[in-house]
Amino acid sequence: MRSRPIPLLLLLSILLLPAACGGRAVSSGALVVGIEAAPTSLDPRYATDAVSERINGLIYSGLVRLDAKGRVVPGLARSWEIPDPRTYRFHLRRNVSFHDGTPLTAADIRFTFESILDPATASPHRSTFEKIERIETPDPWTVIFILKEPFAPFLVGLTMGIVPARTARRLGKGFAEHPVGTGPFMLVHREEGDSYTLKADPDYFGGPPKLEKVVFRVIPDSTVRFLELRKGSVQLLLNGIEPDYLPLVRRNPELRTLTGPGVNYSYIGFNLTDPILKHRRVREAIAHAVDRKAIIRYLLKGTAREATGLLSPLNWAYNGSVKTFDYDPAKSRALLDKAGFTDPDGAGPKMRFTLTFKTSQDELRKRIAAALQQQFRKVGIGMTIRSYEWGTFYGDIKSGNFQLYTLSWVGITEPDIYYYIFHSSNIPPRGANRGRYKNPEIDRLLEAGRRETDPAKRKRIYGRVQEILARDLPYVSLWYYDNVAVFSKRLHGFVLDPRGDLFSLKDAWIAK
Repeated sequence: MRSRPIPLLLLLSILLLPAACGGRAVSSGALVVGIEAAPTSLDPRYATDAVSERINGLIYSGLVRLDAKGRVVPGLARSWEIPDPRTYRFHLRRNVSFHDGTPLTAADIRFTFESILDPATASPHRSTFEKIERIETPDPWTVIFILKEPFAPFLVGLTMGIVPARTARRLGKGFAEHPVGTGPFMLVHREEGDSYTLKADPDYFGGPPKLEKVVFRVIPDSTVRFLELRKGSVQLLLNGIEPDYLPLVRRNPELRTLTGPGVNYSYIGFNLTDPILKHRRVREAIAHAVDRKAIIRYLLKGTAREATGLLSPLNWAYNGSVKTFDYDPAKSRALLDKAGFTDPDGAGPKMRFTLTFKTSQDELRKRIAAALQQQFRKVGIGMTIRSYEWGTFYGDIKSGNFQLYTLSWVGITEPDIYYYIFHSSNIPPRGANRGRYKNPEIDRLLEAGRRETDPAKRKRIYGRVQEILARDLPYVSLWYYDNVAVFSKRLHGFVLDPRGDLFSLKDAWIAK
């Protein structure tokens, strides 16, 4: 059932009442997390959206993982060696089992990555591992990756969740419906599109979680999410609360708030095969038509920072000197004139052209779209807003069925993400070049950035990549979202991660 926004006057009347004491009962060891959409896949070989990544991060473990500072630390591998730039040797932990009781062996590692590389699998992560020449498993506890050539981001890519070979082969595409991993929690119940219940794995190799269960409830309406949090039937929202509600949250003695700079990047994406948007001057005009400061101040309530590109200032490869696009309607109009899209009636109501802008049904995203619509109108660009439920919207974006859209990339750490998003070989379903961007110089640089192992040289390569993308504008950068977690004061041990993941829940607990 599709939820409807609650009228403002009704919401205010509810907020003036004492907090309900009869919310949904929650045991001392269960945590309910509100999420805005259902996960698209609980198979890590296919998942790319933020909700899926957060849930999968609790179900699965990789050979390695990233800590809160972005450092590579042991996961299923207790140690590793890199004897030469093309060889990675991993030594697995002993006595690790999947949630179905199957012991983890090197064969599961090999299967996971070979299945990703199999074209028949059609994994969107295939390009991340295409430099693998072969995988050797000399014994059940050793995995050796031999690469075709040096590949600098390889180690970070091994955070990919490992699946059990026997079960994944047997279930095929159905594995996502019955996920089995080695993470701190296991899926025990799902009501598709409504809730996903994870139970603590007492045999987790990192020690049993303190929480008995983590329940993810899908609550698309942001107002309903807030009200559920307020009455106690939801105990945690991570980047899931509208900025307008933050003052109310901060005055509530039953709730706590954590905020911090994040790496999640919001942007406007273009279909570069579109007859209007294929013109760079049109894209540059759109960039100058966006008043980021106003949207951040009035709609996001200051919980974001203006973005200059995909990488945030927190990233080691960030280039702070790339071209930026200030709000300048006059310059925007001049660029449209130069592109051949002149104003048909001067100060009259006619638009130069009209574009269709796609977004999800999230209320904040719809308000941002409406603000952009008003800003575009000032320079003579008409904009028709189309909002869809998440699955339909995301499907359209992946298939290239759009002119303009807005989305976010989350958890960005490794600059090789540029290859996944902008290399000409990564048009879906292979990768995430959804706008069909093609630039031979970018392809060459991204390939060089993958081969180069010297950090200083890699930084120069990606600095140049950022400069070219700021010129070509396959995306218009909007902002980096701050991470905002709002949770019950009874929840302890939760740590805010810059990438916005939930892995710290393995050490969290709810006080009675």
